[in-house]
Amino acid sequence: MSDDAQIGSTPALKEWAVICHALLAGEQIVDVRKGGIREAARTGDDGRSRRAFGLPATRCWLYPTVEHQRAELLKEPYRHWIDLASGAPVGEPIRIHGWAEIVEVATITEPDHLAALESKLIWTHDYAASRLDWKARDPLWILVLRAHRLVDPLVVPWDDGYGGCTSWVELSGLPSPDAVASEPALSDVAFEARLKGVRESLPAGALAPPA
Repeated sequence: MSDDAQIGSTPALKEWAVICHALLAGEQIVDVRKGGIREAARTGDDGRSRRAFGLPATRCWLYPTVEHQRAELLKEPYRHWIDLASGAPVGEPIRIHGWAEIVEVATITEPDHLAALESKLIWTHDYAASRLDWKARDPLWILVLRAHRLVDPLVVPWDDGYGGCTSWVELSGLPSPDAVASEPALSDVAFEARLKGVRESLPAGALAPPA
């Protein structure tokens, strides 16, 4: 893991703007990831090198993107959130509204395990399942995030290096999350209740703090 305490050392997790909105609204504490086309190459259990998801840090900025985001891939009650979530179109400045601690992680390969999390996600079941099915040799990562809303959003000028299909981006000029005013999306009690529900949805011991 990288040292998140240093200025400018906290990476940004690139995710749909509507999902960032859900995390910062306290509606969702889970993200499911398998990495993007531009992901760093990693060596799998079979010894072969391929592009797969990994955690460079346990603290991250939430980078709201509109790339690949479509209302029909969300459950019907959340589709109007597309209009509420402030995303960053390619080529325009990026507004950062919050950050998150990745408190627990799991990797899953079974559709039944993902189905057990359906009520914890605002994606449709079919879209979440498509994330599991893509690059079938790789497991799907389950991230449990404790999100924090910034009192005042931060704006980062666009750079061509931020575009494309990747999970992690190093945004230039951002301070450490410790250096800016923020508040948790959920109270300690509410977050622990949600976390308990996620743990109970997965096999015993599947979730653990990031290594």
